[in-house]
Amino acid sequence: MDTVREARARRGELGDFLKSRRARITPEQVGLPTVGRRRTPGLRREEVSQLAGVGVTWYTWLEQGRDINASEQVLVAISRTLRLDQHEQAHLFTLAGSAEPPSDAGGHAVSPSMTAMMAKLDPYPAMVTNARCDVLAHNRGYSWLMGDLGAIPLSERNLLVQSLLNPEWRARSVDWEEQVPRLVAGFRAAWADHVSEPAWKSLVKRLTAESPLFEQLWPRCDVTREPVTTRRFEHPAAGLLTFTVTQLNAGPHSEITMSTFTPADDETAAKLPILSSTN
Repeated sequence: MDTVREARARRGELGDFLKSRRARITPEQVGLPTVGRRRTPGLRREEVSQLAGVGVTWYTWLEQGRDINASEQVLVAISRTLRLDQHEQAHLFTLAGSAEPPSDAGGHAVSPSMTAMMAKLDPYPAMVTNARCDVLAHNRGYSWLMGDLGAIPLSERNLLVQSLLNPEWRARSVDWEEQVPRLVAGFRAAWADHVSEPAWKSLVKRLTAESPLFEQLWPRCDVTREPVTTRRFEHPAAGLLTFTVTQLNAGPHSEITMSTFTPADDETAAKLPILSSTN
C-alpha cells in the first residue's frame, strides 16, 4: 500500500469532514453575532479557529489537507467547537492520524466457530459481515428473511449494494428510510481506515453513480459506530417481523462482526419455525 497516497487521501477526507461539520453550526449556536451577509451556511474558518484557540492559517491548512500534525489537545478543542458527538470525534481522531487503526487481521475470514454458531441459530437469522459491509457468511434463516443470497453473486453480497440497489431488499426492510442513512454513516466511519484501498473506493464510486440516495448522503460525512438494536421486516409470506439485533465482534482488533436476529415478540417467534421449515 502506498503510504504517501494513503496519507494524502486521509488528509483530504479530514478536510471534507471538517467542512461538513463547520457548515452545520450557526453563529447563534456558539454565541457569535451575525454580521453582514454570509455566502455559505455555518461558521467561517476564522470563527472556528477563534473558538478553538488555534491559528486561522493553521486551521485553513488542516481543511485544505496540508501535511500538518494536530495534537490531541487541538483535536479535542476543534471537536468541542464543532459540537461533534463521540462517534464523530473518534472519526476525527482517526482521520488526523491520532488514533491507532484497527488491525485488518481476520478481516475476511469467517472462523469455524462462527459458522457453527450460525447453523445452531437456525431458524433465527444470522450473518457475518466485514467493515466494508460485505456479507461473508449467513445461515438459512437469513436467506429466508431477505431472499436467496445463494442466487446473488459473491461480489454483490454487500449490505450497501443490496439495500440501495435491490428493490426486493428495500421492500422487506420496514425501516429502510431510517436504516440506510445509518448504514452509510457506519460505512463512512470505517472508511477512515481504508480511504486508499481500491475495493473501498470502487464501491463508493459505484454507489455514487447508481444510487441517488447514496450520492446525497455521502457528502454529508455523517458517521456513527452505534450498533442497531432493533429491526423490522415485511416478509412476503410471514408479514411483519420484529427482531432484536445482537452484534458479536470476532476479536478486539477484528473488523469481522456476526449479527444475530432474535424475535422481539411472541408473534415473530411463532412464525419462524413454521415458515422457515418449508422454505
